[in-house]
Amino acid sequence: MKKIKDGANKIISLAIHKESGIDGILVTVGLCIIALLLCVVMKDSLTEFIQTLVSAMTEKAKIILNGTSV
Repeated sequence: MKKIKDGANKIISLAIHKESGIDGILVTVGLCIIALLLCVVMKDSLTEFIQTLVSAMTEKAKIILNGTSV
């Protein structure tokens, strides 16, 4: 009976035990590298997009505040 109990405990401990792997770390580092590359590559496009958006919002705000229509 003791052998069965010891065997069951061993199986349970193996099932619960998590292996510390490098896969998660590699995925995280890879995603960070991709994000940084996108920021570097898209910097000019992103700046232009934000400037266009701010300009359009500013014009719309002026129209709303002045009470005039386009």
